[in-house]
Order: sequence, then structure tokens, then C-alpha cells
Amino acid sequence: MTDNNRVVVLLSGSGTTLQAILDQQNQYSYQVVGVLSNRPDAYGLERAQNASVDTLSLDHKLYASREQFDLELMQRIDGFNPDLIVLAGYMRILSSAFVEHYQGRLINIHPSLLPKHKGLNTYQSALDAGDKEHGTSVHYVTEELDSGSVVLQAALEITSSDTAQTLEQRVKVMEHYLYPKAIDWIVSGRIDIKDDVISLDKKPLGPQGYRLSEKNIVTEQ
Repeated sequence: MTDNNRVVVLLSGSGTTLQAILDQQNQYSYQVVGVLSNRPDAYGLERAQNASVDTLSLDHKLYASREQFDLELMQRIDGFNPDLIVLAGYMRILSSAFVEHYQGRLINIHPSLLPKHKGLNTYQSALDAGDKEHGTSVHYVTEELDSGSVVLQAALEITSSDTAQTLEQRVKVMEHYLYPKAIDWIVSGRIDIKDDVISLDKKPLGPQGYRLSEKNIVTEQ
């Protein structure tokens, strides 16, 4: 285990994913040292304050450009001296400078089995495509949307009664289990990335990372 465990979380909304990260912090090796939002009214900030975590809000509407906002955000993030930056419902497209500055230290969770269904409305997209399974992926962030190397995935079987709403509910349960685990693996040094290839405990993983199933997660919980 390493001491590189300082985590900063970026969010824009209610912070349910942040809450899962905070709730599981004691059983893992990471420490959330700061939570930042581009929306001053984001309830996620209150969740962080309730957990005695430092917070900061920067209203993106007060900046002349995306680049100017991201430059200020980078300076504020760097003030926390983080080892990993975690996007948890952060609803902003990141500038090239931001992504480059945190390359290899910036992760996101996306509700699909990447590379399938990038972007928005993934639940309905999976149903419309007649997919037999859906899920969620933790991946490193690159300039190309939802295209960075995948660390972890969790998959579920789509049933005939599933709707976009039920899929979202089932996937959220998996995400709240998966993201803290992925954060722990990264900050504890179990995950390595070289030439876009992810290794776990020095063993290379495939392009979809380490795969878990809904059944695995329910059993472990």
C-alpha cells in the first residue's frame, strides 16, 4: 500500500455517488480531501460538509470561457495536492488543458459497458439496441468522450420487464459499489496504466478492464 491516497471529487448535482464514496472510505485506503462543484447549489457540497470534507464552489457562468474556468479550477484542485481526481456526476465538458494536466490521475464512471453507448441516454440506447446486458465502467479520462482505458466494469442481464428507469436503478447500485473499489485499487498502487493498457497487480487486463457481475456485487454486499 502507498501513501498516495488523497482524492478530490468533482460534482454538479445531488452527490449520491459522492455519498457512496464517503460511506465506504473507512474500509478502503483513499481519503477524500476536497469536493468541488461548478454549481454553488449542488447538494453534494452539503453531503461533503456533513462528512467534514473541505468544499469549494466555482460558478462556471461567471467565467468568460471554458478554458478560463478550467484554469481557475485546476489551481483550486492543485491546492488540495491530490493524487487522484474523481468525476462523480460532473456535468461539464473538460478542456484539453485540464485533461492534459491531470492525465493518468483523472477518472470517471460511465453508465454503459464501454466502448458501447458513449454519451447520454445509455439505458434507453441499450434497450433500443436489443442488448442482452448493460452496466457501468470506471475509466481514465481522455480528450475523446468516454474513451479512456477501462479499469473496472460491472454488468447485469437485461430482463424483458426492464425499462430505462429500472436499468438506471440497478446500475446505480453497482456504481456505488464499483467506484469506491476502483478508487482504492488506483490509490493503493494495484492499478498501473502504461501505453493505455491497464494492469491489476502487474497482470494486464483486457480492453474492458476487470469485469464483475451484478450477482457478484449482490453476493459481496
